[in-house]
Amino acid sequence: MLEINVDDTGEYTVCRPVGELDAFTVGQFREVLTELGGSQRLLIDLSGVPFLDSAGLGALIGGVRRAREAGGDVAVYGARPAVARLLHTTGFDRVASVSDSEITAAAALSDGPPAGAEG
Repeated sequence: MLEINVDDTGEYTVCRPVGELDAFTVGQFREVLTELGGSQRLLIDLSGVPFLDSAGLGALIGGVRRAREAGGDVAVYGARPAVARLLHTTGFDRVASVSDSEITAAAALSDGPPAGAEG
């Protein structure tokens, strides 16, 4: 089961999925990311995600794409070691900023596109 909390800080929106992000739960996550696609500054807190499969990764990439198409930006933070390894191994960290903390992720949003991003 996946629980998703969304908070608006005034400066940015934080999406906090809690639970496994896999083929069984990704639909719910994708719906929330679609609703948040208009957010100019979106952070995704993965600290509550113990497992992420290719479906979850695809949803993340789709969420980043939708946000950027709407003129916004997305950064990810708080990934547990196994999830962080997947994000780095697959090159997701070249698509969106991946940080350890909310503060560094929020700062990455204001720095423009992540390093290596093609415009």
